[in-house]
Amino acid sequence: MKIFTTTLIILAIALIIFNVSQLDFNNPLEGNSMIALIGIIASFCAVFILLIFKMSKKIEQKLKNK
Repeated sequence: MKIFTTTLIILAIALIIFNVSQLDFNNPLEGNSMIALIGIIASFCAVFILLIFKMSKKIEQKLKNK
């Protein structure tokens, strides 16, 4: 499970980088730039959710070993 979540975090970061390259900074809210912006926000959300999941698993392991 640890490898799976790490892989998903890396993929989400790769999507953030890809979407930043697709972003048009002159018109960030028009056309494909809006789609890229939505993709960046969604990828950030995915990273945060996965990090919270990893931290909860660490806490669960510490409580189990007590």
